[in-house]
Parts: sequence; C-alpha cells; structure tokens
Amino acid sequence: MARIVLTKPDIDRALKRIAHEIVESQRGLDGLIFLGIPTRGVHLAKRLARLVADIEPQDVQVGTLDVTMYRDDLSIQSTRTTVATEIPATGINGSTVILVDDVLYSGRTVRAALDAITALGRPNVVRFAVLIDRGHRELPIRADFVGKNLPTSTSERVNVSITEVDGSDEVSIA
Repeated sequence: MARIVLTKPDIDRALKRIAHEIVESQRGLDGLIFLGIPTRGVHLAKRLARLVADIEPQDVQVGTLDVTMYRDDLSIQSTRTTVATEIPATGINGSTVILVDDVLYSGRTVRAALDAITALGRPNVVRFAVLIDRGHRELPIRADFVGKNLPTSTSERVNVSITEVDGSDEVSIA
C-alpha cells in the first residue's frame, strides 16, 4: 500500500525553494544551463528554469541528458530505452550546469550523468538538484539542492508522479 508523502502544493513549494537557492548561489544567470535526466528530471528541469526566470527575468537554457550508455549496470539491464541528449546550441563549455533528477538513491545515475557531461564538454561548475533524496548512497555523491530528504528503507520504493508524465503531482512510498 502506497503512502503519499508529498502532494502537489508540497512539490511546488520544494521546487520554488530550490529555484531561490539556485539564484542565490549564482552571480547572475549568464551561462546557467539546466540538464534534466529523463524522464521526470527533464520536466522538473523545465519547471525549475521557469521558476528561476520568474525570480530573475532572464531566459534560462534547458536540455536533456541521456545517461543510458554511461550507466555501470547496462550489462544487467540492457533493455533500457535511450532518449536523445539535447543540449543548448551554445554548448556546455564554460557554463554552470545544474543536473536535475527526481530521486537520488545510490548515486549511480549521477555518476553516469557526470561521465555523459564530460563527453559533451567542460563546464565551469556542475551542481545537482533533486526533488527527493532518499539516502542509501553507494558512491560519494550528494545533491547541492534538495527538495525533501526522505529517509527510507532499502525495501521501500519511492514513486514520483508529475503532471507532465503521470497526470498528477505527488510523491509516495510503497
């Protein structure tokens, strides 16, 4: 039985707080690029970019970073589908990249994302924003911007639903 831990207003509030933290950590928005990790991270990156643009009226670039071919479990789960990586035409060299994903668990997806970024160019800074940090890291990776720390057991599953993909916004534990 799933237990709802975040509702739409909670998610909206968390994303708004993350957007403010990102703006406060930046010296202007020049060179700022959001790269969402498919699937839900892409839509969360777009939301964050809109929220940041509401705070600092300036266009913020958003892209998609497919990490599939950089994963260390590809031989185990070879049926993963790939999504086209789309980075802004300006590229990522010299930029500040904010990686965005829905859940941080073992850290392996972020490690794959860092490898994928390295293959694309050399940003000045890479930061990581995540809606849910559930712990259980297997690698020394942490998020710079966290919507909610959600301690869970390894037997539990965190389900993130967002309107763009699932028709509603909520986070539940099953």
